Amino acid sequence: MEQIEQVQLTASHWVFLLLILAIFISIGFRKGVIVPSIAGIFMLGLLADAPHEGVLNQMIFAVQVVFRALLNAGTELFDIMLVIALMVAMLKSLQHQGADRLMVAPMKKLMVGPWTAFFVVGITMYIAAAFFWPTPAVALVGTVLIPVAMQVGLPAIGAAMAVNLFGHGMALSADPVIQGASRLTASAAGIETTTLVPYTLLFSLVVGGVAITMACLALRRDMRSGALEAPKGDEVFTPRSAGAAAVQTDTVKEEEEPEAGPYARIFAIAVPIILLGIAGLMIYRAVFMPDQAIRGGGATALLGGTATLLLVLSSFASHGHHALDGISTYTREGFFFAIKIFAPIIPIAGFFFLGHPGHSAEVIGAGAAGFLFDIGHNIGNYIDGNVFLLTFGMAFIGLLSGMDGSGFSGLPLVGSLSGALGTAANVDIHVLAALGQVAAIFAGGGTLAAWAFGVAADAGIAGVSPAALVRRNFVPVISGIIVASLLAVFLLI
Repeated sequence: MEQIEQVQLTASHWVFLLLILAIFISIGFRKGVIVPSIAGIFMLGLLADAPHEGVLNQMIFAVQVVFRALLNAGTELFDIMLVIALMVAMLKSLQHQGADRLMVAPMKKLMVGPWTAFFVVGITMYIAAAFFWPTPAVALVGTVLIPVAMQVGLPAIGAAMAVNLFGHGMALSADPVIQGASRLTASAAGIETTTLVPYTLLFSLVVGGVAITMACLALRRDMRSGALEAPKGDEVFTPRSAGAAAVQTDTVKEEEEPEAGPYARIFAIAVPIILLGIAGLMIYRAVFMPDQAIRGGGATALLGGTATLLLVLSSFASHGHHALDGISTYTREGFFFAIKIFAPIIPIAGFFFLGHPGHSAEVIGAGAAGFLFDIGHNIGNYIDGNVFLLTFGMAFIGLLSGMDGSGFSGLPLVGSLSGALGTAANVDIHVLAALGQVAAIFAGGGTLAAWAFGVAADAGIAGVSPAALVRRNFVPVISGIIVASLLAVFLLI
């Protein structure tokens, strides 16, 4: 590889590097990384060139940099937060009139045995998670389909693996519709979300395909040997009491199943058709009418606007003239969910975004260094075109960063490192960033961290322990990530 010109590293670069090390140590001890991130932003502000001289002015500038870094991250991510809030609010309005259960009820007819049940539950979870995100989707899919899956012979751990691998694994790591995960990674890497999504989709399918195949083979072996059995008759677990409570927001009390409203069937048919129609339109235009393609911010706006209109219509169908009051409750619940997801991510993203020169200049001022990109350029001289080391290193970093139990908090780190090292090594940043994102979310989003909310929710909805679910997932998921890493090496050569 051609020798890259060395960048002169300043004290700020070393502080940035030390703070990344501190964040890795915090992750290793399963501690939060918000405080190191904020401390890092403040220290970079202290070391930056303030507009006016003097110790007091430097302190004032550093404090301002902290706020501007958080504001920059929040501004970058707000549209994704908004569309997630609106989608969840729409789902809440559908739940009130019973339309949500009617949407997935037809899938019960397809479950005639344990293996059809496994894939019907999994694929339904994937579709629901792609549009509503996995956490709201697991209550919807799990409470309706899991009891039926058990009745036709699928063990509880098999049902938990289906919703977990398809939902918090494949669907969340690719995030093909809402694209919140990809936006976070792409912003840190300095690339476009629309060019990253095809790679995240590819790697998520590879990891998921390998993991699901191995999981099914292990389930089949244990079911044949009698080590796993489906509950019989009245022993079938009803997840409403345990699982549904686990996936509801703190402000929502568990309620009795609502009776289907007069318009529930209409919405149960119309909403999936509309949302799938939008997804189909996006794909069609991207392939056959690229000059009129709906991507990026336009796709987010179309999805968010559609969710808003459906929310209004569903609220009026459910409440009549009282919808003027009812819609505020759904909107509040939707925003509460979105903020709960993104609030701890914004300070972390604020720090790692400073690794990119564009974000750094926006926060600190014109001429500010892109700290991580400069470090990456210098490291590039030592990589010397070792694509194997670079690829597996990124997969390992993704796995490690996901072990905090979130998956999302590691995406700014994954994106920043991919952008810096990919640029330095002159390889495709999209491949590295996508691999790191998929590894991070499969680990912490999640399928491998027993303390992750996704694992707890999916295990709870099926009535099994999170530790048992993680033990079942470990070898299949790690094998999938290894195969995806080998594919990434092939793509980068």
